[in-house]
Amino acid sequence: MSSVIFSRWMASQKPRAHTMRSAPAFYRNLEEALDVRRKDHGLYTLIKNTWAEGATADFCSNDSLSFGASGRLRKAFEEELARNSSAQLGAGGSRLMDGNYDYIEAVEQEIADYHGVEAALIVGSGCDGNYAIFEGIPRPGDAIIYDELVHASIVDGMSRSLASTKVSFAHNDIDAFREALISVWDSQPLIKQGKKCVLIVVESFYSMEGDMSPLKELVQAAKEIFPAGNAQFIVDEAHSMGVVGERGLGFVEALGLDSEIAIKTHTFSKAFGSIGGVILGNHTVKNALVNFSRSTVFTAAPAFHQVAAIRAGYTLMPQPETKAGRDNIQHLVKRLFTKITAHPIWEEANDRNIISIPVSEDWEERNFQTQLVPLWTRERYGHWLTFHLDARKYSAFPVTFPVVPKGSARLRVVIHADHSEEQIDGLVAAICEWAEEMVQIETGTGGRGKVPWAAQQVYALTDEEGVNGAANKVTANGV
Repeated sequence: MSSVIFSRWMASQKPRAHTMRSAPAFYRNLEEALDVRRKDHGLYTLIKNTWAEGATADFCSNDSLSFGASGRLRKAFEEELARNSSAQLGAGGSRLMDGNYDYIEAVEQEIADYHGVEAALIVGSGCDGNYAIFEGIPRPGDAIIYDELVHASIVDGMSRSLASTKVSFAHNDIDAFREALISVWDSQPLIKQGKKCVLIVVESFYSMEGDMSPLKELVQAAKEIFPAGNAQFIVDEAHSMGVVGERGLGFVEALGLDSEIAIKTHTFSKAFGSIGGVILGNHTVKNALVNFSRSTVFTAAPAFHQVAAIRAGYTLMPQPETKAGRDNIQHLVKRLFTKITAHPIWEEANDRNIISIPVSEDWEERNFQTQLVPLWTRERYGHWLTFHLDARKYSAFPVTFPVVPKGSARLRVVIHADHSEEQIDGLVAAICEWAEEMVQIETGTGGRGKVPWAAQQVYALTDEEGVNGAANKVTANGV
């Protein structure tokens, strides 16, 4: 079944523009643009996952606390619905019109209390939250300094902001961050005088890198260069929410930096296994969002059932079972690092640039790990590794351009609270089995062809190009 799904994906990568010569220019031009993606097998397509019905083990979804897979969230959600059986499903309008209601205000206050902040604003998604923040918070004359790898929704949000200056710094690079701060200090007199502000934007966990922000060092540097306190931090906690910190409060709390951060965003489509997001701050921040953010003003309020699902998730957060799940994630990530780097094939595969895991380096020195483990490889190799893992009943998907820069393809493995040691060991064995096969292909040993066996199965079902076409492309790429 999985090979059929992947063969359909492969078939979708065939160029189509040449078949549209007689079609209206509107459609032909779109197909020409899509063909650019198809050329490198980069066309996004909607395919079924292979883990939802148990065909494979889920190492790709964001359900990191296993609230969804375990059924715990559904049970809590149904109980919440039963307690509010007469609630209207739709909000009926925007928060500023007739879409505000007692239930959402009560849940927002509960969330604020849980996180120890003054105010919370529930939004439709993490993306909506980032749009709202940058539409509503920066004032004319302010500057934004941001890590170059922040989420696309942050970049899009910044494009809507009133900030006159936007400066990126190299990912997690403290020296580059200091240089960015100093450049703004030197070039912006009103900021230097403390009359305008610098907004510093980072993520807690970077989902495509699998690493975390050096937030303590960033906060210290900002204090040194802006002692007047007009440098304020905005932290996107989408992937750390629920996974680390006391009661799953996130990365900022785990570092003891709550008092240093002006705004935090949390997303419920990750560890909660649900949908929506929330912006945390004080009453001034919430009022600014409600008044200045087009994403808040010109959209319907979150509906009751969405808010009920969020509330249900919060009832699970402090439970002992959830804490055990957080602890298990930490244990299993360390086990994966230990097992895979000790495998006999790992060093050679690493040296040949077949596969690597940068976040596995010096992991012992970190107080905690992210649940995100990117397996770096080559562009086409990423698809081949996906096919191989699927054939071994493990589900993980490749990440390629434009999600990540060209030449930095990877598979992102997400460790879940309900994974077992046996599943981790099996995943490691499957990865290393593929790496050994690729070493044999590259060295011409073991009687291998140019395409690994799992990819051959997929290509054989795709079209007349099949394995030979794939092999020619590999040869053309110099592998």
